[in-house]
Amino acid sequence: MSLDKRKKAFVALGRFLSQFTSQGIDKKEDIPFNDLFFEVFKTQINRAEEYNSWFTKDNVLFAFENWSFALSEDQISTWLQAYQLHDQNKKTIAVIMAGNIPLVGFHDFLCVAITGHHVLAKLSSNDKYFIPLIAKYLEHLEPCFKGSFTFTEEKLKDYDAVIATGSNNTARYFDYYFGKHPNIIRKNRNSIAVLSGQESHEQLEALAEDVFRYYGLGCRSVSKIFVPKNYDFDVLFKAVFKYRDIIKYTKYANNYDYNKAVYLMSLFDIKENGFLMLKEDQSYASPIASLFYEFYEDLETLKRKLAEESDHIQCITTELSIEDSIKFGQTQLPKLWNYADNIDTIKFLMSI
Repeated sequence: MSLDKRKKAFVALGRFLSQFTSQGIDKKEDIPFNDLFFEVFKTQINRAEEYNSWFTKDNVLFAFENWSFALSEDQISTWLQAYQLHDQNKKTIAVIMAGNIPLVGFHDFLCVAITGHHVLAKLSSNDKYFIPLIAKYLEHLEPCFKGSFTFTEEKLKDYDAVIATGSNNTARYFDYYFGKHPNIIRKNRNSIAVLSGQESHEQLEALAEDVFRYYGLGCRSVSKIFVPKNYDFDVLFKAVFKYRDIIKYTKYANNYDYNKAVYLMSLFDIKENGFLMLKEDQSYASPIASLFYEFYEDLETLKRKLAEESDHIQCITTELSIEDSIKFGQTQLPKLWNYADNIDTIKFLMSI
């Protein structure tokens, strides 16, 4: 199957996904195979929270909507123009997917499929329904995809390379089992924000989206902020107040209560507003309903620190001048070329 056919299939998939947005679900005309797939996807979206209580309808629709934007013809063309893709021997790529947020494994699926390789996917039990549905839709759009996607719960075998996403602990096992094959093995990373103290209310509201989207479970969720000495945290608390209803979600509230109890029993000094706790901590990974903070003396020293500790950081959001940073409110809206852990997946797949 030609690259052009694969691209057209994913563009058509983007159009199909555009029916499912944060504003609601709306069936459109002229969408291929809509009569066969629309209601199936709608039902699965409505039931997602039954299988994974973190997958609320709002968060699932947010993920679908942003993938529909990413799979536009312009975005895909811009992404792939950086490569000299050509027909090559079809290899089988084992993809071990995470399940912390909806469709988190789809980018790896896309990269393998768009380069013409066979996807051998081991899904997370937390997110095991959407990507197989998408694969079925792609097979209807482009029959040449049939036989290109395999989903298994068994031990992986007969593969040529591995892309595995997990925690620092699972990465050790991945390295042991898959180290003899070409591989990308991802570990824990977190995202951070750097504040100057001069941010507007609107900018901090945008930052709040980076903190609270997906309940902070994504590697692109901001889990820590760096602030100047004497920073006024009341300004931040006022800006995030619009997200106060998050505490009404039982699972989030349970985490808030548990982590607050742990902090108080440990005599940690925390700042809190009833739905978010701030704790001074040098770590990058904060628990749910918590946001770590660390003071910095000057920006240049902080930049050096972040460069030295880049292996812990997925992305940086700030309004300051920091290399490779993004604006507030953008961490959960990655482009196709914003690779996890800054490892170019397409280049890896072309090298096999």
